[in-house]
Amino acid sequence: MATPTFDQLLDAGCHFGHLKRKWNPAMAPYIFMERNGIHIIDLYKTAAKAEEAANALRQMAKSGKKVLFVATKKQAKEVIAEKAKAIGMPYVTERWPGGMLTNFPTIRKAVKKMDTIDKMTKDGTFENLSKRERLQITRQRAKLEKTLGSIANLVRLPSALFVVDVMKEHIAVAEANRLGIPVFAMVDTNSDPSNIDYVIPANDDATKSIELILDTVCSAMAEGLEERKVEKADEPETEAPAPGKRRRVRRAEAPAAEAPAAAEAPAEATAEAPAEA
Repeated sequence: MATPTFDQLLDAGCHFGHLKRKWNPAMAPYIFMERNGIHIIDLYKTAAKAEEAANALRQMAKSGKKVLFVATKKQAKEVIAEKAKAIGMPYVTERWPGGMLTNFPTIRKAVKKMDTIDKMTKDGTFENLSKRERLQITRQRAKLEKTLGSIANLVRLPSALFVVDVMKEHIAVAEANRLGIPVFAMVDTNSDPSNIDYVIPANDDATKSIELILDTVCSAMAEGLEERKVEKADEPETEAPAPGKRRRVRRAEAPAAEAPAAAEAPAEATAEAPAEA
């Protein structure tokens, strides 16, 4: 896993915060200085926090857990979609559907509706409908695909959220906090980090900055997924010798069980001899 260097963070513009008058005092520990009325983020802390978040996400991926990536702002949409797809994780880049986490069963019903429409298309039921009904169903399918297509493989609540811009995605963060789901997030100088479990202080408005941080966490998760595959491949080899060991134990025990019977036979014979005499 490659942790971003100070120079990489600097080149990507991760250090640019917001205007001083827009700052959130809770971000003071992560601010290095003020220049021309703009707060500058401490990149050494950014690198350390990015590494900490990447390690935690790597362990989650290794355990087979799902992480939901959330970013609906224009600068982050394409980057999030590309990176999350590459590692097979769900993501939300359109409007956050309210209650997506707190009312998850309803969201799952909407996803299943897409599957039902797909089955209708395959088994020929779709062709038996009128032209107007087909048009309505096609539009409904397209709408569902746009908002929920990227979370179709999310069959249960995610184990964590990764958010870009916690102010814009405040509803997603609030739902995750309510359910006790850990939140990883890029947090700018105008945001409140108090309800974020893993804070990565960085510029969340520049595409280059977002891309660099996502590269770091997604490459760590890809490593975790690879380690999981290797461990699964090794499992049958370690379990195979177990039955053979059990058989050897049984063979070793058999003579021991018979020995007392053989030893008892002469004793019985000697005990009976005087009686006959």
